[in-house]
Amino acid sequence: MNYLSVENISKSFGARTLFEDISFGINKDQKIAFVAKNGTGKTTILKILMGEDYPDQGQVVIRKDIRVAFLAQEPNLQDELSIEQSIFASDNDILKIIEQYEKALENPEDQDAYQDAFEKMDAFNAWDFETQYKQILSKLKLDDLKLKVKNLSGGQKKRLALAIILINRPDLLILDEPTNHLDLEMIEWLENYFAKENITLFMVTHDRFFLERVCNEIVELDNGKIYQYKGNYSYYLEKKEERIASENASIDKAQNVLVKELSWMRRQPKARTTKSKSRIDDFYIIKEKAQSRRIEHQVELEINMERMGSKIVELHKLYKSFGDKTILEDFSYNFNKGERIGIIGKNGSGKSSFLNILTQIDQPDAGKVVVGETIKIGYYTQGGIHIKPEQKVIDVIKEFGEQIPLAKGRSISAAQLLERFLFDRKKQHDYVEKLSGGELKRLYLCTVLIQNPNFLILDEPTNDLDIVTLNVLESFLLDFPGCLVVVSHDRYFMDKIVDHLFIFRGDGIIEDFPGNYSDFRQYEDSVEPQKEEPKEKVNWKKKQESNGLSFQEQKELQKIEREMQKLQEAKKEIEHLFAHSTLNEQQIQEKSSKLEKILKDLEDKEMRWFELNEKIDQ
Repeated sequence: MNYLSVENISKSFGARTLFEDISFGINKDQKIAFVAKNGTGKTTILKILMGEDYPDQGQVVIRKDIRVAFLAQEPNLQDELSIEQSIFASDNDILKIIEQYEKALENPEDQDAYQDAFEKMDAFNAWDFETQYKQILSKLKLDDLKLKVKNLSGGQKKRLALAIILINRPDLLILDEPTNHLDLEMIEWLENYFAKENITLFMVTHDRFFLERVCNEIVELDNGKIYQYKGNYSYYLEKKEERIASENASIDKAQNVLVKELSWMRRQPKARTTKSKSRIDDFYIIKEKAQSRRIEHQVELEINMERMGSKIVELHKLYKSFGDKTILEDFSYNFNKGERIGIIGKNGSGKSSFLNILTQIDQPDAGKVVVGETIKIGYYTQGGIHIKPEQKVIDVIKEFGEQIPLAKGRSISAAQLLERFLFDRKKQHDYVEKLSGGELKRLYLCTVLIQNPNFLILDEPTNDLDIVTLNVLESFLLDFPGCLVVVSHDRYFMDKIVDHLFIFRGDGIIEDFPGNYSDFRQYEDSVEPQKEEPKEKVNWKKKQESNGLSFQEQKELQKIEREMQKLQEAKKEIEHLFAHSTLNEQQIQEKSSKLEKILKDLEDKEMRWFELNEKIDQ
């Protein structure tokens, strides 16, 4: 059954065409993810679907008898209402049925109206409405029903907006970045809910785990055209790669044909007396095809990182509380070179407060933070870039200088740097307030990296970034040689770039877990049955006997094997330079010193690798 059809819609803003003549449909029980790069029209299409905007051409047809709901990135709630009042103030069909039934009770002489209202109460299971909405609010951790909207956090507002929609039980639910501002526990609950419920979904999301586990179809807007893939995210990646390879092969073939046809077209008219009109028409079709090779623009990230000394950042016996709420209690930690730490925990457990103390924006109640003299911190906050009135994009970067230094003594202009972050010359002179959410995040990331930090702190960096930009950011961070601290609810992102976690349990308790997020979930699931035993507290630090290694030693072994592989590759690269390149005396000395250090590191890691493997053999 078709719920919604998009028929040949187009949309432009001034001289800029977002999309043209695109069509697709949404059918019952489909769970569709809508994928596109930032600034190509994702949010505009969602607004058109909901009637908040209109296409320049074409139309959107929605089946008359279905209920459609929309979850926006920023919920539109009334500040002065409580959580419970917000439920009753919503445009909820069940509330209308209850109201109709109450009116029928006031007029018992109208038996037809009473019977109709009674049957609707049965059909919509409205008798238990109070129980239903309280259960959903409880699942979404909104237990204080009298709490006013104005006192809610961003995550709580998102959960309340979500609760209002789920209580209404729409036939079609349209969502714009549903996982933004939700903590990992809430995301996993929502993921499981959508995966098992018979609800039709159309969503924009960058959360690749969510895409993988919830969606059964991907609709992609790419270079102004719509492509549909009937499968999850892994299937989409595979088929998209095949599509692009096929398109490029077709373009190559067209270019070969074009060379011959161009020669024929250039002949004198007398030599072309027998040419047919259809062949001329075909020539222009071939020419268009041959010139249609896709131009892939990707963000180019580069940093001129300053050298790090032996002292990085030291945290000594930190205490911090807000009223009765304890954030940190006797917490100490010394950061080492190259550490990659992910921070996870429920909303309100103190993650952002911890980062503010780490960066010395806020002060602890007790204890101290010691930052090494060579450390330059780059802090990407949730708040994002501070927008000044009438400020243009290029002016934001020029505040850091007309010329921006890069690695190896190179430099580029502010305009060239912005082009690397996908702001073309025209876009650079737009006002900052006109940028989309993803473009603002990209500009903010540029302002953080432009300062060449060697200790990088990222608080929810993946919000509003498209998947292409996320992949580039991940690649950059994997090669980033400094220290990295990340707070993120993007599980795919965390798995890829961090090697251990700080887990904020609440009440000042922070655990250091030796692994990424999937390792942590696997461990938590393995000890879940034991959590029912109140007498014995589960602690990951207790050794698990598995092949003679503790859990921490297993993670250490995996890490050593990865590092040994990288060292072997670096060794081969230098040996290849010695064998096949002409190096001057200074270069030979530099490479020799580097090779000597690599061999020493490799020897140390091999010794530890043998020690751990001996335990396995015992």
